[in-house]
Amino acid sequence: MVTPDIFQLTVRPDEQLLYKRNDPNDPRLGEKVKVAPEAYAAARVVVLGCPQDEGVRRNQGRPGAAQAPDAIRRCLYRLVAPAELDFTLFDLGNTLVQPALEETHHFQQQIVRQLIRDGKTVICLGGGNDISYPDCAALASEQPDILAFNIDAHFDVRFDKPCNSGTPYFQLLEEGFLPPARFYEMGSLPFSTSSVHRRYLLDKGAKIYRMDDLRREGLLTVFQAILAKEQAGAVFWGFDVDAVSAVDAPGVSAPNPTGLNASEFCQLARLAGQDPRTRLVEFSEVNPLYDIDQRTCRLVAAAIFYYLTALVRPLA
Repeated sequence: MVTPDIFQLTVRPDEQLLYKRNDPNDPRLGEKVKVAPEAYAAARVVVLGCPQDEGVRRNQGRPGAAQAPDAIRRCLYRLVAPAELDFTLFDLGNTLVQPALEETHHFQQQIVRQLIRDGKTVICLGGGNDISYPDCAALASEQPDILAFNIDAHFDVRFDKPCNSGTPYFQLLEEGFLPPARFYEMGSLPFSTSSVHRRYLLDKGAKIYRMDDLRREGLLTVFQAILAKEQAGAVFWGFDVDAVSAVDAPGVSAPNPTGLNASEFCQLARLAGQDPRTRLVEFSEVNPLYDIDQRTCRLVAAAIFYYLTALVRPLA
C-alpha cells in the first residue's frame, strides 16, 4: 500500500486559533498543542478537521457545519491545559475539501487510516455526519474487530444515492466495514427516525437504544455494560451533537427539542477516554451559524477536554 502524505492532504491549523495567555500559572491548551510536522511522530492524540457540509446540503439540512472545526478549535484551545496531561496533543489541521463530497471522503479516509496505522488516537471534527463513513471505514480497514457507537437523534441509515449526511452507517453496513452485531444506535428519538430504517437495522442485527431506553436503564450503566460485554479490539465513537437538547446545543444542523443534556454528553466523552480501546472519537453536525454565544462549540470543547483528561486518569 502506498503511504499517503497526510501533510499534503491537509491544511495546517490557523495559528490564531491557538490561544496563548502567556501566564505560566494558567497555561492553556493552545500553548500545549503541537502543530509543526516534526512533532507528529511523538504525538499520541491527533486532531483532524473536515470543514464541509455538502452532505448536509444533500440531505436537505441547513448548511453551516463547514465552519465548525475551526469554531470548535477557537473554544477548545482557550481551555486550561490540565497539569496531568502527560502526552503530546497534535493538531494536523483540516482535510483539503474537494469539489465532490466523495472525493473529500476519499482524502479523509486516507488520512485517518494513516493516523491509525501510525498508532495515533484520533479526534475528528466535522463537518456533516457523513464523515462517519470515511472515519469508521478507515478504522475498520486497520482494525477489523471494532465496536461502533452512533450517538445521535437519527439512525443515519438512509438508502439515498448519492451519499449524504444521512447515509454513513448504511454505507458502512452494506460495504462490510461494520459488523452489525457490534453496531449500536444510541439516543435515537421516535419523531426523528423512520420505522423502515429501524426495521432495516434490526434485521441486520444492529442494536438500538432510544433516548427513553437510556433514561430508563441509566445512561452510563448502558454504555458501561456494552463496553464490558463486547471484546472488540477498537472502539469508534460517533458523537452527532444533535443528540443533545437544543437548550444546551442550539448550533447544530438539525436542532433537537429533547435529548442528552450537556453534563451527560461530557460524561460520555469521558467514558470514551477511559476505555483504552478507543481509537477514534468524532464530533459532527455543529453549525456555528446558528449557535448562541458559542454555546455548542463550547460544549464540544468541554467534551474533548474531559476526553483528554480521562486518557490520563479516570475522573471522579
